[in-house]
Amino acid sequence: MLPELAEWLWRLMPEWGFLRVFQYLTFRAVMAAMTALLLGLAAGPWFIRRLTELKIGQPIRSYGVQAHLSKSGTPTMGGVLILFAITASTLLWFDWSNRFVWVVLAVTLGMGAIGWVDDWRKVVRKDPEGMRSREKYAWQSAIGLLAALYLVFAISEGSNARVWQLFVAWVQSGFTVELPQQAGLMVPFFKEVSYPLGVVGFVILTYLVIVGSSNAVNLTDGLDGLAIMPVVMVGAVLGVFAYVTGNAVFARYLLLPYIPGTGEVLIFCAAMGGAGLAFLWFNAYPAQVFMGDVGALALGGALGTIAVIVRQEIVLAIMGGIFVAEALSVMAQVAYFKYTRRRYGEGRRLFKMAPLHHHFEKSGWRETQVVVRFWIITMLLCLVGLSTLKLR
Repeated sequence: MLPELAEWLWRLMPEWGFLRVFQYLTFRAVMAAMTALLLGLAAGPWFIRRLTELKIGQPIRSYGVQAHLSKSGTPTMGGVLILFAITASTLLWFDWSNRFVWVVLAVTLGMGAIGWVDDWRKVVRKDPEGMRSREKYAWQSAIGLLAALYLVFAISEGSNARVWQLFVAWVQSGFTVELPQQAGLMVPFFKEVSYPLGVVGFVILTYLVIVGSSNAVNLTDGLDGLAIMPVVMVGAVLGVFAYVTGNAVFARYLLLPYIPGTGEVLIFCAAMGGAGLAFLWFNAYPAQVFMGDVGALALGGALGTIAVIVRQEIVLAIMGGIFVAEALSVMAQVAYFKYTRRRYGEGRRLFKMAPLHHHFEKSGWRETQVVVRFWIITMLLCLVGLSTLKLR
């Protein structure tokens, strides 16, 4: 909104040449991060008071880590604050004609809405199950598939009109249309290695990345500050990839696919970073507010969507190694428990408790130790992901 307003004013009054700075992507990214940060810090205290007044407190499981019982009643659904800061800042600073940012916003808010309903049922209606798993996954799948169907053609073509033309051509060809190289699966650390996926393969991969990352971040959100900082770090590196992929010169030099329009996604990544740091101000140990599913599902979905847009699905798995490990620990725990129960008549566990961060707590690590060490691991993994820009 502000870039369009600044351009209109500049054309109206050419002597105001300083307004041209609003056209620079890097300037708007910095301002988006600052705007989201200030909005989050300013609105945070009021928001926490309102959650407390409404008695929207987090219930703590009695069979979990005993040290967490003191957190019972801490306000949750703080993800609404994050989404407010991200959305307001992004709408202020990005080019409204950019289709990729609208897709990321739609997925983020859609996943956030699912999380909001889940949190509302758990906390306000006192339903311990919240949104049933099948219902939740059905809505997540709908959002993931719709985003995937649009992105497979949007990444392949440069405008919405051509996107529709390619979709029609795909249908008329009997669903066998050939996609350009940038729609393939990019393999890091190799020069121009891209595996063609086809429309169906792209849609399946995108669905798995968006829904999988959404749930992985949600599983990671179990300790004060544990999930939000890795989200900020991974989002920042994805923002760099968005900037490079949307710049023809940089993309050609670094042997990355050039996809016009992806650079504007940097504005969303910057806003997500600013909003995340503002939330961390209140979520750092001991937390004044929890993110809840409304924030975790939304942020995970955002990371997955951005990774698909910049064609870095594998790099997302590397940088988000903590999220992957948390999700795999839950899957392995459940699978092993069911297997041993069938084989031996009694379920056994691989970990002392899942997700993985609770295993380390049960092993004697303090909460702050788990959180900071997971942050350090994420930082190292993000550096590895960032190195794929040049190491090919």
